[in-house]
Amino acid sequence: MLELQVVDAFADRPFSGNPAAVTVLDRFPADEWMQKVAREMNLSETAFVVARPDGGYDLRWMTPLAEVDLCGHATLATAHVLGGAARFHTRSGQLDCGPGPDGLIEMSFPADPPTPVAAPLDLPGTVAAARGRTDYLIEVGDESWLREWIPDMGPIAALDARTLIVTAAGHGGVDFVSRVFAPAVGIPEDPVTGSAHCTLARYWSARTGRTSMTGYQASARGGTVHVRIAGDRVVVGGRAVTVSEVRMHVEVPD
Repeated sequence: MLELQVVDAFADRPFSGNPAAVTVLDRFPADEWMQKVAREMNLSETAFVVARPDGGYDLRWMTPLAEVDLCGHATLATAHVLGGAARFHTRSGQLDCGPGPDGLIEMSFPADPPTPVAAPLDLPGTVAAARGRTDYLIEVGDESWLREWIPDMGPIAALDARTLIVTAAGHGGVDFVSRVFAPAVGIPEDPVTGSAHCTLARYWSARTGRTSMTGYQASARGGTVHVRIAGDRVVVGGRAVTVSEVRMHVEVPD
């Protein structure tokens, strides 16, 4: 029997934010088997977590198509399942999570400062473009246009990057808004993307001079992400809600 919890991350109510499946295992099964579980769950990420003797955890994330190096919302979901505080060992190094103000869970991620580049796509009202380690970022000047934009996924999937982040300055208590597209890894539009905020935080900090900001990812589900610059790290904060439990009638292979 395989048990998973489905958690809405970067959400303070069910059916918002970004859902992730989390399963706590005694050991990691074969990669191919975990990939089948992620494909069966068909969420943007399924998190597999195994306790270590030192009190920390090994954590891996899989989309329906591939394993990824860093996933913020599934890390938040996993920390929520484990009680809010955990030290994870991952492909992206050590990630520490703990309670923050006002019920937030805060996660310390490596910053991903973007470098200016030519815009990879010709979007109306483009202000600037940049690229981090794995993602393109395009700033546009019209928040309303960004919220309403219906993109063609073909050109986005053809980009030589994991995701495309499109962002604009925010209003009404939000410093910036964003949308994130990753069709190349099976996620046409990601509801809320914690890892993208490692790039967004550094980009908007350079633009505004602020080190603590609030972002809103304007997908259909939507979600609020709090960010804070801490040296070469970005502290990403959010809330999470467990919405369901799943039991698969399969044996975890040796």
